[in-house]
Amino acid sequence: MNDTQPAPWPWDLRYAENEWPNEPDSLLVELAGGLTPGTALDLGCGPGRNAIWLATQGWHVTGVDASAVGLDQARQRAKSAGVTLDLVQGDLLSYDPPTSYFDLVVIANIHLLSPEREHFFATASSAIAPGGHLFLVGHHLDSLGKAGPPDPARLYTEELLKGAFPSLTVERLMRHERPRGDDGDPLIDVVLWATRPSGTQP
Repeated sequence: MNDTQPAPWPWDLRYAENEWPNEPDSLLVELAGGLTPGTALDLGCGPGRNAIWLATQGWHVTGVDASAVGLDQARQRAKSAGVTLDLVQGDLLSYDPPTSYFDLVVIANIHLLSPEREHFFATASSAIAPGGHLFLVGHHLDSLGKAGPPDPARLYTEELLKGAFPSLTVERLMRHERPRGDDGDPLIDVVLWATRPSGTQP
């Protein structure tokens, strides 16, 4: 009899062994704060910092993540915040959201290689309803070695994201610096805010 257990998934270990932040992305708060709450999809929600903030603002939020540990933390944190999330455990590359359904889709710090990245972006874009929005934030290539994946091919640049969502209208695409906790050089992100024009389909 083989009693060998499968190795824990790396993100399960990361969520279990580290204290993940509770605060939402500051630019999500700035950009989505003035929207009328509707349906939101947080792809790769982890412990739920962005999803929970949206729910406290009145959004009906679906959070998707492959990590059972991250989703359990999101569930507990949402309960403490007095809100409810619809949480789905699933691989982001195989998750199939309803088309043209969500008023807001959030992609925070999901760093994939091409062509998986293009597939993921197309799936996320197709889920946005006419008039809906996309918020994306990720580590800039200039943060290589400071934060994010050690593989430069997974990191973002403004040029890479400029044409990544052809069916959406990009309203903001910018480099964003934020302080490091160790008082070192600031970390650099790329932020994209885009809209599906009313009356259009994916």
